[in-house]
Amino acid sequence: MNEKIVLTADSYDHIDGRNAYQSKIKRLTLGAPLLDENRKMAIAVQIWKETPFGQLEMDQELPIHQVLDLMIFLARSLLYFEDAYRLPLLYDPQKLTVERIGIQGDVMPISICLGNPHLNEDIRQFSQALNDLGEIYGERLRVLARILAEMEF
Repeated sequence: MNEKIVLTADSYDHIDGRNAYQSKIKRLTLGAPLLDENRKMAIAVQIWKETPFGQLEMDQELPIHQVLDLMIFLARSLLYFEDAYRLPLLYDPQKLTVERIGIQGDVMPISICLGNPHLNEDIRQFSQALNDLGEIYGERLRVLARILAEMEF
């Protein structure tokens, strides 16, 4: 166990979306990075799974800025799909860039993946999946919005 863990969210398997009560992910933690590749960052998020022997082992680790970058990417993508239904293909082939988000002196470009040979089919399935998962991510986004409002960001 990492003696540098500061916060833990145990029993994550009880709330892991459609995997609730069946998830292999048992715990989320915040603390000092465990992996050498993340040592430059002061804080990392760890995802812990239960081994076949009933012990917890770290399965994944992301530096906290990457977790936030993923949230920015996801939130902007969700916002895009709120209006994408207005486009016949769910995207505009003449305007593939969704947004260029300025971060850390550069940009994170978010765009439609034209390199996908099955894009038209995959984007429809993706959009439908977002609709189907609305109750799962919607609740989490409301909680996140409330917490961000409390933080006054």
